[in-house]
Amino acid sequence: MIQNLKKTYNEFPKIFWMVTFISFIDMLGTYILMPFIALYVTSAFNVGLTKVGIIWTIAGIGNLFGGMIGGALTDKIGRKFIILFGLIVSASFSIVILFIKDINTFYFIVLVMGLMGSVAGPAHSAMVIDILPIKKRTEGFGIMRISMNLAATFGPALGGFLSSYSFSYLFILDAIASIITGILFFFAVPETKPQININESSIEKRNLDLRSNQENKTYQPSLGSKLKKEDSKSSSGGYKEVLRDWKFLLFVIVSAIMVLVYEQMNTTLPVFLRDSYNLPNYMFGWLLSMNAIMVVLFQYRLTQRIKKFSPFIMMAVGNLLYAVGFGMYGLFSSVPMFFIAMVIITIGEMIVAPFSQTIASNFAPKDKRGRYMAILQWTGLIPTLFGVLGAGIIMDQHNPLIIWGLAFILSIIAALGYRMLHGIMKSSSYSLRDKFDLGSDSDFESKSNNISSFKSEKEIDYIEVSSLD
Repeated sequence: MIQNLKKTYNEFPKIFWMVTFISFIDMLGTYILMPFIALYVTSAFNVGLTKVGIIWTIAGIGNLFGGMIGGALTDKIGRKFIILFGLIVSASFSIVILFIKDINTFYFIVLVMGLMGSVAGPAHSAMVIDILPIKKRTEGFGIMRISMNLAATFGPALGGFLSSYSFSYLFILDAIASIITGILFFFAVPETKPQININESSIEKRNLDLRSNQENKTYQPSLGSKLKKEDSKSSSGGYKEVLRDWKFLLFVIVSAIMVLVYEQMNTTLPVFLRDSYNLPNYMFGWLLSMNAIMVVLFQYRLTQRIKKFSPFIMMAVGNLLYAVGFGMYGLFSSVPMFFIAMVIITIGEMIVAPFSQTIASNFAPKDKRGRYMAILQWTGLIPTLFGVLGAGIIMDQHNPLIIWGLAFILSIIAALGYRMLHGIMKSSSYSLRDKFDLGSDSDFESKSNNISSFKSEKEIDYIEVSSLD
């Protein structure tokens, strides 16, 4: 076992393990606080769950615009500074919230916090993509999920214990975790933003336009003469290229449907089980703990066994498991079946999560990773904006079982969407791996590829363009 652990450690860059450890500290603070935000708001301001839904919606609006700004800044400035800025904002607002006594002021603070704090989200994702070799991304994201679930195992337990004394302790610990994370990040993690030379940028831009023209059955002979002008736009432009990548946007839409279903586990499910079946809160805590422990114990080994399969097919399989698991909560009323349903959901989650990150990272060209990761955040923001509030309306005004019927249907739709994406990518003139396997296997380990080595890696692309010029 020790040999296996040592082998796994040596398969990844050392900086990846440092980032994983530092992220664990940050996520520990998050999981100490976040599961109890709803309880804090309802008790501190004497309001109902509708107000909590409004807060989530306001936070989602801030995250939407903050993520877009952060994506552009990540590509322009780099990853490290943006991440440090986000940590400072997080620590500051965790303390500020303690002094707010009015719900309307709280709304405003949540909006500003969402706007400023979410700036760092794309930078986090882009840094991990920079560091991980392409062939190790699926396993690497699996390891990151194990770290996150370790935090999810211990954080809520500590938060629940401290909240029985005062919610203030939770905000203070979250601020301390952000400060410690910031200090470690500043001293131990270098900037990872790849250095993109003009020739490499030209090739990526030319191939993007070429593929677009091939799909539309058109081609402009003057394309080559415009490359120099387009190079300057490529590095300083906004989100035009991302929004032109319709395959990526389709992936985002399908993923948003998937997340809309999955998020019900943390928002609607505990209220449904409590109100419909009188399930004690501590028992729902056991459900979540079982989920986290399963990920910690089995995520990496499962990822190693399924990484050879098509990522889109695996995403479809995971969503089929979601359909079964969430659908069971609408069919059964016994506690053992609740746990069996959670086991099925967790297996689906372990299949979906690493592949989801890998697919998104492979879509993104080197100089647009921040922007692509910002758009990827829509997969979580759209459910945040509408999912919690919509589920609340169904719970309050209609039969709560409708939610789990909808979860089943939406999961099937998502599975079909991923299967369709598999067919689209398979029939395209380029493969997902070929499109983004640029330069060396790890961007972080080799930032300065010369154009000759790059040309040999992308020989097919040169042939495609030259044959049409």
